[in-house]
Amino acid sequence: MAKRRRGIGGWVWALAWRCLVFLLLLLLALRFVPVPTTAFMLQSPYPVSQHWLPLDELPKWVPLAVVASEDQRFVSHWGIDVTELGNALERFDDGGGLRGASTLSQQTAKNLLLWPGRSLVRKGLEAVLAVTLEGVWGKRRILEVYLNVAEFGKGIYGVEAASRHYFGKSARYLTAGEAARLAVLLPSPRTRNPNALTPYLRQRVAWVERQMRQLGSNYLDPLLQ
Repeated sequence: MAKRRRGIGGWVWALAWRCLVFLLLLLLALRFVPVPTTAFMLQSPYPVSQHWLPLDELPKWVPLAVVASEDQRFVSHWGIDVTELGNALERFDDGGGLRGASTLSQQTAKNLLLWPGRSLVRKGLEAVLAVTLEGVWGKRRILEVYLNVAEFGKGIYGVEAASRHYFGKSARYLTAGEAARLAVLLPSPRTRNPNALTPYLRQRVAWVERQMRQLGSNYLDPLLQ
């Protein structure tokens, strides 16, 4: 019996190592080529629209708006925002839902490889994968992939598909204000529309625009060069 258990344990470890090697090889490959699909796209109940656009072809205020809205410490953390994570865990301990604290690196990992939900298991995997992406891809690639795979509406993935859908033009020609309007969709993309903003969302857009000005137009230059 003990020998059988050791055999099963060895098989499990071998399988785990193979999965890890496969994952690392996959991430290495995706560092250099457009991401063809994601776990979230495959799970979408809606027809998927997505068009890859290199980061170099986007106006600099498009990534700036997303960073200002979602993760202002993106340039300095290592995949996990410890301060925001601590606040989220405090809210969870007090009986609140496990929400917030996800960096752009974590959101990219979630969209790419995981599933919707807010369980501790999912959050744990998300954190491990985020740190892995930081090491394998680096921040510039994470930002590029996020902007191309994040959901901006029902079946609408990436800023290029979103810009075409909502504004009738390529994301190459987005204004700073339009970029801010797209950025506020991200927490609840299936229930928000940048062309039909509620009073709350109009206030949120104004807040994002203020944050963009405070961060400065060159804030992401070290990553974009």
